[in-house]
Amino acid sequence: MSDAQTKQFGKGQRTVPHPAQKAQKWYPVDDESQPKKVRKTLRPAKLRESLQPGTILILLAGRFRGKRVILLKHLDQGVLLVTGPFKINGVPLRRVNARYVIATSKRVDVSGVDQKALEKTAAPEYFTKEKSKEKKSEEAFFKQGEKPEKKKVASARASDQKVIDQSILGSIKKEEFLSSYLATTFSLRNGDKPHEMKW
Repeated sequence: MSDAQTKQFGKGQRTVPHPAQKAQKWYPVDDESQPKKVRKTLRPAKLRESLQPGTILILLAGRFRGKRVILLKHLDQGVLLVTGPFKINGVPLRRVNARYVIATSKRVDVSGVDQKALEKTAAPEYFTKEKSKEKKSEEAFFKQGEKPEKKKVASARASDQKVIDQSILGSIKKEEFLSSYLATTFSLRNGDKPHEMKW
């Protein structure tokens, strides 16, 4: 007996599956977990030619949107490692999606950056958050209305920031008005046409 049968319905024909292939009328009480089918294939992200190390970028999203930052390195899956520098505009070392930046034509010399510190900060685990192991208790429940304590920046992270920014600050000081350019935030006014601007 064939797996499927072709039957005439009105003017057209339709393929009807064999009764053994039909869906079940009754389902088991306990749901059986089935492995998730992932159809996406990971491809290496294609980065724009304008995104070269040392390029000054304008952030378009996130906490520091509108700030000008310096591109340090390309990371996996289209993520960029950038720095303010922190001393100039308060932007720390952070990862940014390449889609949410505008690359300007201005570049800063980043060849003097300490490569060991750069490799350390480029590691994915460097930015992962440490989960607190404390269980929620009654005290924590009653402290909900109070102001949360300020998060303290790890001393190791602050020292890494200083090491990386040190050489960049030297090259920024050599050029007039560059530090003030990085310190100012970018914004658009009425009538401004971003697509006609030269970055």
